[in-house]
Amino acid sequence: MQTHTATTPFGRRPMSLGMIASQVAAQSAPPDATVHKWHVFRDIKEARLALGATDRALAILDALLSFHPETAFYGDSALVVWPSNEQLIGRANGMSPATLRRHLANLVECGIIIRRDSPNGKRYARKGQGGEVEQAYGFDLSPIVARATEFKALAEAMRAEKKAYKLVKERLTICRRDIVKMIEAGIEEGVPANWGTVQQAYQAIVGRLPRTAPRQALEAVAGDLDDLWAEIRELLESFVKSTNTSANESQTERHIQNSNPEAKSESEHGSRKRNEASGSAGETDNVRSLPKRELPLGIVLDACPNILWLVKGGGGIRNWREFLAAAETARPVLGISPSAWEEAQIAMGEQQAAITLAAIHQKSDQIKSPGGYLRNLTERAKEGKFSTWPMIMALLRAKLDAAKAQNRDTEAAEAGLDTAGRVFRTESRVEISDALRKSMAKRDRET
Repeated sequence: MQTHTATTPFGRRPMSLGMIASQVAAQSAPPDATVHKWHVFRDIKEARLALGATDRALAILDALLSFHPETAFYGDSALVVWPSNEQLIGRANGMSPATLRRHLANLVECGIIIRRDSPNGKRYARKGQGGEVEQAYGFDLSPIVARATEFKALAEAMRAEKKAYKLVKERLTICRRDIVKMIEAGIEEGVPANWGTVQQAYQAIVGRLPRTAPRQALEAVAGDLDDLWAEIRELLESFVKSTNTSANESQTERHIQNSNPEAKSESEHGSRKRNEASGSAGETDNVRSLPKRELPLGIVLDACPNILWLVKGGGGIRNWREFLAAAETARPVLGISPSAWEEAQIAMGEQQAAITLAAIHQKSDQIKSPGGYLRNLTERAKEGKFSTWPMIMALLRAKLDAAKAQNRDTEAAEAGLDTAGRVFRTESRVEISDALRKSMAKRDRET
């Protein structure tokens, strides 16, 4: 007796074109096709995201495959299994019935299995006299054979995508590490460049990285980082080449100069004069005569008013804690590396290092490399040849001199205006006197 193969789901489950497409694909399997069910299952696991299958759905598929006794699936064989929900739950690690139904529907939507529902929705098989299965109602696994090549191609594509994603992540990590360390090297070695702008460009690129990003977005960011890496590398290499060239050209001259004791003493004497003339605390050789007390905060703020620009919220600085916080904000603005800042704090003390940084920030337009300048002051502090008093006093003197110059200009302008006023008043008086004289002369003639 001929039986009808069920193609629609039982009960309220709707029929969809996706189900029809899965059934058509299952029928297109060549009769001589042979696949290893566990090999295909491995490909399905690799291509899970591309297929849209859930992890729980794959656990159910694993259980369904275990209900078929054969390992090799053939294109012309009956591949329907009919386990009950209780049996599936037992082999699927004890998930709830509702979860089981939801993920079975997911397998059907992905076209991995096909429902062959009975008239009453039960799963069973009708067998003949010889024990052979004549009609089975349950889940048809024939898409495992029909779509085995497709599953393998999807798995290879997913493996390639995972490899590409891993490579771009490694590329990003290495490039970010190189850029950060090259920027620190440039700052510490005093390479002439606007390192603050370079750091801002780096932060802008890295800031485009979301927590979870597709490979294409990572590729775009990696490309921008590669360009920035090339620019920094070229800058450092050019500086190294220029330094080596100048060193080779002046090697003999330096040897002759260093061999002459008088030249050395003159060089040291001239250097000392220049250092004393600079007025900076880090370049003062004798600090014993300087005041031993700490600098008042008010004097420091009066000498370094620019540090107030970096206060969050635009408020003032009321105590040393707020002053230290403002100095922490000024450090990256000046392009000073964390290592140079930490070394300065150890050598000078936290408060003195913050005062030094505020002074550097105050005259940043006159300092080519703030990081190198701070390291020089740190070395002098280690030798006991550094105090913040001369540095702050020099800034106050410069501020006082500027105020005096402005007052002189103002007084000169006022004097000029006063002189012009007196001349104008004198000329006015002379003109009035002449008019009076003419009027008086006319009156005399009339009389």
